[in-house]
Amino acid sequence: MSTSSFGSRRSFLQTSAVASVASSLFVSENAAADEKSERVVVGIMGTSRGAALAKVFAGLPGVEVRYLCDVDSNRLAALGESLAPTVDYSLKSVSDFRRILDDPEVDALVCAAPNHWHAPAGIMACAAGKHCYVEKPCSHNAREGEMLVEAARKYNRCVQMGNQRRSSTPIQNAMKKLHDGVIGRVYYSRSWYANSRGPIGSGAAADVPPHIDYDLWQGPAPRQPFTSNRLHYNWHWVWHYGNGELGNNGVHSIDLCRWGLQAEYPTRVVSSGGRYAFEDDQQTADTHIVSFEFPDNRQIIWEGLSCNRWGLDGSSFGCTFHGTEGTLTLNDSGYTVYDARNKELEKQNGSDGMQAHAQNFVDAIRNGDSGMLNSEILEGHRTTLLCHLGNIAYRTGDALTCDAENGHIQENEQAEQLWGRSYAEGWEPKY
Repeated sequence: MSTSSFGSRRSFLQTSAVASVASSLFVSENAAADEKSERVVVGIMGTSRGAALAKVFAGLPGVEVRYLCDVDSNRLAALGESLAPTVDYSLKSVSDFRRILDDPEVDALVCAAPNHWHAPAGIMACAAGKHCYVEKPCSHNAREGEMLVEAARKYNRCVQMGNQRRSSTPIQNAMKKLHDGVIGRVYYSRSWYANSRGPIGSGAAADVPPHIDYDLWQGPAPRQPFTSNRLHYNWHWVWHYGNGELGNNGVHSIDLCRWGLQAEYPTRVVSSGGRYAFEDDQQTADTHIVSFEFPDNRQIIWEGLSCNRWGLDGSSFGCTFHGTEGTLTLNDSGYTVYDARNKELEKQNGSDGMQAHAQNFVDAIRNGDSGMLNSEILEGHRTTLLCHLGNIAYRTGDALTCDAENGHIQENEQAEQLWGRSYAEGWEPKY
């Protein structure tokens, strides 16, 4: 081999090696860029329900739970210690969720704070350019729900309500069967929730514990003194912050009823019940029945038993669909179809859809397509609105007549006053 030919060969090999390294670096950099662009960064607001959601989101491929947020420093520290060993990145703990919104790298807020925070925080997230996974009910009152839908539209954000059964495969299959006519024309759906909650007693004004930022906990709600028996859970039973069992758990089964009936807004809402089991500080009903009538002769009934676990046939949760040719029943994660003679035709069970619901939200963010969401916020609002209307009918003692186009209450000034709420100064939802 001549010197010149050897030199050419060496030059060729060196050039090839450089090209190979450059190519590898290019591929590696592109892969890193692709991975970064596919990464979804979220912050979790609220560490009660938020603890479960943090673990679900942290377990999804390409998702980073960067922030944990709570106004209770003890709860915040406990979740941080629990979650830290399960991830390979640093977690940031903050007491004010606005710090999450300030981070330009955050893609989404997961709002699992108390109900009076759901819509205001969701609206602020949209205005900050973030997507939002908001726990059920998606609003504390009807007007807030409308505003959250408007904010999602204005800022073109993906906003999903946390009614996770919308992402359960067996329940999706059940809905398709209903809509395809497996039991004929579906005209009636019955649902229930039963629990054995005890009394909360009579609270008293008390000093705020040093580990709780009570002013920030109240946030958009007009200020009330700290009361010894409200935090961290019993606020559900106080109208100022919560929506009773109807908004707390009824929202899940009512959502399935509305989905199965393909119903949007009601024409008439009737409600009855009361505080039957205990005499305590709870303001919301512990025993509650609500009827919703819809156009085209369709109806939903919901029964809530907060202080007795025996629901229909002994089950604590479920709903049934009644049609001209049979019945379909739903439990937490599956369905059974019966013919007109109550003969079982088919059955399917599976998961409740929680992980799939979070993945659906992340997929919609990555694709920039809110139309992919299994519970896009308009659907979440329509279901939550039924809970608000049921509570308004209960609180006024009136049968409500509603506009079938948007659910608005007609010709009832007292009921219409409960459509929205007043806000603490500086916390009025704006977008």
